[in-house]
Amino acid sequence: MDALLTTDLPLPNRRVGKVRDVYDVELPDGGDGVLIVASDRVSVFDVVLANGIPGKGKLLTRLSRFWFEFLTDEFDHHLVSTNPRDIPGLSDADYVALEGRIMICRKTRVVPIECIVRGYLTGSGYKEYLAEGSVCGISLPGGMVNSDKIESPIFTPSTKAEEGHDENISFDEACEQVGVETMTAIRQTAMNVYLRGRDYALERGIIIADTKFEFGWTADNQLLLIDEVLTPDSSRFWPADEWQPGQEQNSFDKQYVRNYTEELVSQGRWDKTEPGPELPDEIIENTLARYEEAINRLAS
Repeated sequence: MDALLTTDLPLPNRRVGKVRDVYDVELPDGGDGVLIVASDRVSVFDVVLANGIPGKGKLLTRLSRFWFEFLTDEFDHHLVSTNPRDIPGLSDADYVALEGRIMICRKTRVVPIECIVRGYLTGSGYKEYLAEGSVCGISLPGGMVNSDKIESPIFTPSTKAEEGHDENISFDEACEQVGVETMTAIRQTAMNVYLRGRDYALERGIIIADTKFEFGWTADNQLLLIDEVLTPDSSRFWPADEWQPGQEQNSFDKQYVRNYTEELVSQGRWDKTEPGPELPDEIIENTLARYEEAINRLAS
């Protein structure tokens, strides 16, 4: 199976992100919508790598669809359909290529804040904790080590940078950007979604260490959970039976790819700028196997 790295559909307003292609569409009910196509591209350190992971986009779409359906009784979200045939005017070849990798969603005004919930201390949060004793202005107990559990998960927003890296900010700074009422509603929803997903995943042997959510406003001012939800591309997934605080964890997510590219950096073979390196077959196969195991545990 070949990786789907790009699309060129006869639809308006094509936007190309690091992993997804987005188009404007009319919803089945006649409203304004967007088509989100999950490609097989892989991005690390904000750079798209030279080759992709075949089928990755379908796996991520399958898991996001599962979570949206799992959460739909309690949380408002943007997903309307995952059926390509709900998009008129495409060719049979387009419908085949899009099968299993699209979401037709309500159009929103995206809130320009990355909404991160951390249940474990790792990544940039751990680095900030070592330097400051806190994460995004939230103080944590002394003596915590890498991958420690945070007894009461914390909400740590960051900027949503058009270029370059996102930067962690405090809740108050986020409120200054988008308003106290909006951020208070987002924080409550993000925490509740994380807790519900965390508990479900733990029953299936997966720790969701942290995750990133996005939100948007509809034309009639309804706040919706948007983008992907609780996937290996937006979260850290760890095997629960292998978790050991004080070290980096084995993972089901993109961290395996990051570790490989970090080795290239340490060896002076890449400098984290364009063009991205090509992943060898072994890394592709092992990453795909990790994704498949996690998604089969959660969505089967």
